[in-house]
Amino acid sequence: MSHVNVAVGVVVKDQAVFVCKRAADAHQGNLWEFPGGKIEAGESPEQGLARELFEEIDIRIQDAQELITLTHDYGDKQVRLHVYKVESFTGEAKGKEGQPSEWRAISLLQYNDFPAANKPIIDGLKNS
Repeated sequence: MSHVNVAVGVVVKDQAVFVCKRAADAHQGNLWEFPGGKIEAGESPEQGLARELFEEIDIRIQDAQELITLTHDYGDKQVRLHVYKVESFTGEAKGKEGQPSEWRAISLLQYNDFPAANKPIIDGLKNS
């Protein structure tokens, strides 16, 4: 089984991170997530991140630092997450596709609110 390559943006402002709720009918539905999505053929992870964050939350990245690349096997799907910290962007982050979204204090992030693959990302945020 091959991995699905996903670009993930950890969008940070004032000790809070922007998160969106996954649709009920999506893989890992009704859980919160860091915005992003599948990297398309021919795209670099950075290009996929820029496209996805504009499509999903209406921001344009000015600067992003690679945080971590990790793989996770959900049993029915394997993902490779290319995770970037985004602290410099233009626009106001919002759920552009109608999805619930919010700025959440990093200190209030809970593992069980997110897909299991996100645990190392949350650990990294809380320990930085």
